[in-house]
Amino acid sequence: MYLDKAKIRQSFAAASVTYDGVADLQRSVGKALLDSVDKENPAGTLLDLGCGTGFLTAGLSARTRPIIALDIALPMLQVTRTKLIDTANVGYVCADAEQLPLAGHVVDGVFSNLALQWCVNLEGVFADIKRVLKPGGRLVFSIFGPQTLQELKAAWAEADDFNHVNDFYSERRLRRFLQLAGYTEIVVETKVYISNYDSVLTLMKELKHIGAHNVLAGRNKSITTKAQMQRMVAAYERHRTGELIPATFEVIMVTAS
Repeated sequence: MYLDKAKIRQSFAAASVTYDGVADLQRSVGKALLDSVDKENPAGTLLDLGCGTGFLTAGLSARTRPIIALDIALPMLQVTRTKLIDTANVGYVCADAEQLPLAGHVVDGVFSNLALQWCVNLEGVFADIKRVLKPGGRLVFSIFGPQTLQELKAAWAEADDFNHVNDFYSERRLRRFLQLAGYTEIVVETKVYISNYDSVLTLMKELKHIGAHNVLAGRNKSITTKAQMQRMVAAYERHRTGELIPATFEVIMVTAS
């Protein structure tokens, strides 16, 4: 999978203003991650990798431990900093998760909520996280799985031959990447969320507002025609039940050390 990192940065920077108004799924999954913090109860410094607008950062900082909030998009980081302006135990780093500007063995735990799917080389990311973790430290993250937006992907497949929806890694591949990076204790849980929308366009607008619209490099560079869009919408409408259309989001939760 090849992703255009410049487009990823631009997408999330542009979404920083609208993100909080539509990111219900991200908050729900983030709460599950915070529950795992309470169960693990790690001491010391924690890294929020891909902090976005700071939902997870705020929850982690409330546990009164030092937090490093890191994000690739500076506007996202600025939103987080504004929200937590009165919180003294948070440091902010604008950087790519694939190029962590941190020394080795400096954090006790790494938490990441629905951010690592935007990394090109996940095995490398996992290895670098292992490098910055102290011995015995844990990586806890959520990531979208391959069933995510399966209805939208199938609908576009009936409209043209281009890839309009990002591909996501399977549980098997995630386990393999983690093992290759040196993790030996790996616990994986998968949950499928169904979100409902008034229309296909409402779904697509939400994806844009959270910065999660297509950022695949090498995709169709021509403008999608009105006819193609109409064919996609008509294909998606076959999933409608009552007044709403569903969208599947498969979330894989992982704890590794």
